[in-house]
Amino acid sequence: MVETGLAVLLRSQLHLLRHKRVGLVTHEAAVTSDLRSSIDALLAGSIQIQSLFSGEHGIYGVVPDGIHITHDVYRQTGIPVFSLYGEHREPTEEMLAQVEILVFDFQDIGARFYTFGSTLYYLLKSAAEYGKPVILLDRPNPLGGLSIEGPALEPGCESFVGVMPGLPIRHAMTIGELGLYMNSECHFGADLEVIALLGWKRSDWFEDTGLPWTPTSPAMPHLSTTIVYPGMCLLEGTNISEGRGTTLPFEICGAPWIDAYTLADGLNKLDLPGARFRPVHFTPSASKYAGVGCHGIQIHVTDRHDFRPVLTGVAIIQAVKYNYANQFAWKDSFDRLAGAAWVRQAIDQEIPLSEIQASLDKSTSTYIQKRAPYLLYA
Repeated sequence: MVETGLAVLLRSQLHLLRHKRVGLVTHEAAVTSDLRSSIDALLAGSIQIQSLFSGEHGIYGVVPDGIHITHDVYRQTGIPVFSLYGEHREPTEEMLAQVEILVFDFQDIGARFYTFGSTLYYLLKSAAEYGKPVILLDRPNPLGGLSIEGPALEPGCESFVGVMPGLPIRHAMTIGELGLYMNSECHFGADLEVIALLGWKRSDWFEDTGLPWTPTSPAMPHLSTTIVYPGMCLLEGTNISEGRGTTLPFEICGAPWIDAYTLADGLNKLDLPGARFRPVHFTPSASKYAGVGCHGIQIHVTDRHDFRPVLTGVAIIQAVKYNYANQFAWKDSFDRLAGAAWVRQAIDQEIPLSEIQASLDKSTSTYIQKRAPYLLYA
C-alpha cells in the first residue's frame, strides 16, 4: 500500500510539530488508511492544532460549488476554522498571528480548475509574506502522473479556477509537486517542506495505491468522476447541464432541447480514444435545468490510459454547438475554465477536432520542460 505524506508524518515525523502551534489547512476527505481525518489523527497524536483553514466546499466537504463560506468552529473542539473560500482567499496576518507552522493536507483531483490547488497557491504566497513555514503532506494524483492535457493557461485568463499561467488543465503532478512548482515558478520563496509519498509511481491510478477513496466535494462522489472531470467541467461554461443535481455529475450531460440518440451516435462516430457514449435521460434536482427533463449522453470510459478527457469535453461541446446552434449558449466563465479564449473561438469557427487536438498538445510543450525539476516520483 502507498503511504501518504500524512501516514509518514504520523509514523516518524511528528517531532516536526511537537510543542508548536499548528495551522492545519485541510478537509475531512484527507484521511488515513483507516479513514480518520487528518484533523482527528493529529489531535490523537497530541499535536496542538491552533487553527484550521478550509477551502472550497468547507472543512466537511459538503458545501456546493461556488458558495462562499464563513468562519466556523470544528465540532466540539472549539478550534476555529478560517474559511479561505469566502471573504478571503489568502490567509491574512490576523489569521496567522497565533500560528507557528502551517500544515497543508488536501486530496486533490489533478485538474487545474479544481480549486484546492488555488488555495495552496495563496497559502504559499501568504506564508512567504508572513514568515510561516509550511509542511505539505503529499497525496496521490488520482489520474496518475503521466498524461498531460492542455490548454496551458494563458495570461489574461487567470482566476481562482486557474491562478498560474502556463499550467494545463490536466497537469499530472501530485499536490506536493504542484506546491514545489508554484513556490519556485512564482518566486514566492516560502519555507516549504514536502513530506513525500512512499511507494507511489507516476503510472499509478488511485486504485493501485490500496488507499480508500472518499468524496472530496458534493459533485465528486465517485472515483470514476475524477477520470472524466478534467474535460466535462468545461461544460460549466455553457448552458449544457454537466449532470450536477444527479447521482452521476460530470459522467452525464444534456439539456431539454438535445436529442440523446442523435448526440450519442454522432459522438461514437468520432471514435474518440478510450470512450463510448450512451443516450440518457435525466432530471436534475439542482443546478442547471433543476426539475426539468434533460436528454444527453453518459460517457463510458473503455480505456482510461487512452482516454483524453479534455479532448472529449471539447468534442461534446462542439457537437452540441454545431447541431443546436439556436439553443446553445456560452457562459462568461468558459474562457477562465479552458484557460484560453482560442478554444471557444475554434469551436465557434468549426475548426476540425483534429486541429484542436494538435493545438491542445502544442500548448503544453513548455510546461512539460518546466515541471521536470519538481517531480518527486519516477
